[in-house]
Amino acid sequence: MTALACYACDPALSRGRRHPEPPAPTRNAFQRDRDRIVHSTAFRRLVYKTQVFLNHEGDLFRTRLTHSLEVAQLGRSIGRALQLNEDLVEAIALAHDLGHTPFGHAGQDALDACMAGHGGFEHNLQSLRMVDELEHRYPQYDGLNLSFETREGILKHCSRANAERLEAAEPDGVARRFLDRIQPSLEAQLCNLADEIAYNAHDIDDGVRSGLIRIEDLAEVDLFERYRAETMADHPQLQGRRVLYEAIRRMLSAQVYDVIDATRAALDAAAPVDADVARRAGPLVLFSTAMRGESTALKQFLFRNLYRHPQVMQTTAQAQEVVKELFSAYCDTPDEMADSFADRSDRERAVADYIAGMTDRFAMREHERLTGRRWVL
Repeated sequence: MTALACYACDPALSRGRRHPEPPAPTRNAFQRDRDRIVHSTAFRRLVYKTQVFLNHEGDLFRTRLTHSLEVAQLGRSIGRALQLNEDLVEAIALAHDLGHTPFGHAGQDALDACMAGHGGFEHNLQSLRMVDELEHRYPQYDGLNLSFETREGILKHCSRANAERLEAAEPDGVARRFLDRIQPSLEAQLCNLADEIAYNAHDIDDGVRSGLIRIEDLAEVDLFERYRAETMADHPQLQGRRVLYEAIRRMLSAQVYDVIDATRAALDAAAPVDADVARRAGPLVLFSTAMRGESTALKQFLFRNLYRHPQVMQTTAQAQEVVKELFSAYCDTPDEMADSFADRSDRERAVADYIAGMTDRFAMREHERLTGRRWVL
């Protein structure tokens, strides 16, 4: 591994775990976190959780698992160039979506509506709950007992009310930064940006593959069209999906290099002497102003033409109804859930935890079992 910069998170200086453990003989703290995440049940479930298209709609569409792997790859590549801690970047990237519901954002919105009177539902907070409480693998404690720095990175967003609740339970813990209005580690900031880069690129790919958008439609998106035109200038005979793949590859490379250059300039200006000073210096891992504008324009195009496409919206509405009816059924008859959830006194939160842990296909099977209706999404 490349030598760490002074502003990188050093595993030897980690703030530690909630339950102290002796160090591993062959792995540092962040490598150990990554390994625990990869071996978790929640991580395996990501292979059957929706990104944009439901799992059964095609074998080659991204899932939460493949998305997480792409974020980890982009994050490590950028982190290496910036001399950040690649192991921490990878651990955060692989865990950042562990709390996502079945059916993607549709399921999340439905579950948040169901929990409106019971504290709401935030998928980033649910990812933290997953690694802190809901994984049951070890005899000494619930959760994966990850290091502070990995947990901090997983909690990407958090409402003030939830931050105050977390802070009361864990003073000066992972939620403190939301109250102090400071940034997470540079590695966590990098994962946030790698997440955006990854989903913009693969949603273009999946959108064209699905037939809901055409490569010709993307001519209005400067960030993509520039690299499509460049591809055709270099390879005039290129046809079909190879044009799309090469244009996306070039677009990804340009964004990666832009982040590296813009972040180096921000670091030079802020001159943080260690990781904690970097947290207080404001966002330092970022796009250039020009690339930020182009990335935003691409997101707006995908929102209008893919995420709000009538076919996607129809599926979204049906998926939300499945989640809401599951929530109602389990609240009425909690014994229909697994014992570890049915026996809890906080019924609504237990139901939300149970549903959030489901894969798309398990949620569909449970809905059919409980309601007698089979949805064709």
